[in-house]
Amino acid sequence: MSQDFPADSVGLVKPSILHWDEPLRLSSGGLLPAYDLVYETYGKLNAKKTNAVLVCHALSGSHHVAGYYPDDTKPGWWENLIGPGKTIDTNKFYVVGCNNLGSCFGSTGPASINPANGKPYGPDFPIITVRDWVESQARLADALGIKKWAAVMGGSLGGMQALQWAIDYPDRIAHAIAIAAAAKLTAQNIAFNEIARQAIRYDPDFHNGRFYDHNTEPRQGLRLARMLGHITYLSDDLMHEKFGRERPDGKFNFDYEVEFQVESYLRHQGDSFAGKFDANTYLLMTKALDYFDPADEAGGDLSAVFKSACADFLILSFTSDWRFAPARSREIVKALHDNDFNVSYAEIKAHYGHDAFLMKIPQYLDVLGTYMRRVAEGGT
Repeated sequence: MSQDFPADSVGLVKPSILHWDEPLRLSSGGLLPAYDLVYETYGKLNAKKTNAVLVCHALSGSHHVAGYYPDDTKPGWWENLIGPGKTIDTNKFYVVGCNNLGSCFGSTGPASINPANGKPYGPDFPIITVRDWVESQARLADALGIKKWAAVMGGSLGGMQALQWAIDYPDRIAHAIAIAAAAKLTAQNIAFNEIARQAIRYDPDFHNGRFYDHNTEPRQGLRLARMLGHITYLSDDLMHEKFGRERPDGKFNFDYEVEFQVESYLRHQGDSFAGKFDANTYLLMTKALDYFDPADEAGGDLSAVFKSACADFLILSFTSDWRFAPARSREIVKALHDNDFNVSYAEIKAHYGHDAFLMKIPQYLDVLGTYMRRVAEGGT
């Protein structure tokens, strides 16, 4: 592709990788004897190392948060927000995007080689939790010489990591920004995740997670899981606006092939995802979502579990997000207010559904941009 990038883009980027031989003890009781983390950085770390912002990714995201790779016209997943002069201004901040353990985009995960037998981990890769990710990210911060993040932020599962950071490392985070997130999944959300996992696990090509050994992959199961997930990321209003009941050929064919535009769209999304994502990683990530419930260790008292936090908080939700509805964000806000923290909350009017946190919505950018300017100035 051309090397001419938009003026407000960080431009051409490349990932870095760090290796740890120090074992990582996991919440499940499992152990990773050694592991790699892949990450990207944008902007410059100031002399005092006080301007670092950690961006945590959601279920299918990665470390590629902004900028472009050579010969790839698609930018990082939060290109709308990150760059010189943008909402998260890389002229002011040193932004770090880290790929979570268990992922399939470079950090150690199920497709990585298990040093115990020289084969891919597959189903032997241990269950990973949000707390484990935060622990590994803290080690990354140590390696980068960052003692305290100016902010830890993310949308959806990324926002959950920001909250866990505020709980586990209160002295190492100044601001926690959780966007379209929740303090725990509802039963309905867990149900969606379980259906997606069943679609994968019952694919004949799954081979109990050892499909690597069979030189195949459970594409149909992963395809169905993505189609189901994608429905939950969009609002009914947006789907009606985009597709309605439109039919590509304008008539009924009276068969089971594609007749409605929404069917074609979902099949395309499923096919695209199945060609680039790992099935075992999908199982791991959805389980991490299910298990997230920091209040569980306090008998369900979310206010109590936040008592040790020291950060200021920005909590954002979107009116049409029915998967992580605004009510879930307001539960977090109440728990924070119970502890007299500095909390900013905004419910953004948007019709995009859960995916709104990825979009260029003026009110969203204004609110987040105003908060980030305060972060840059060291204010509350």
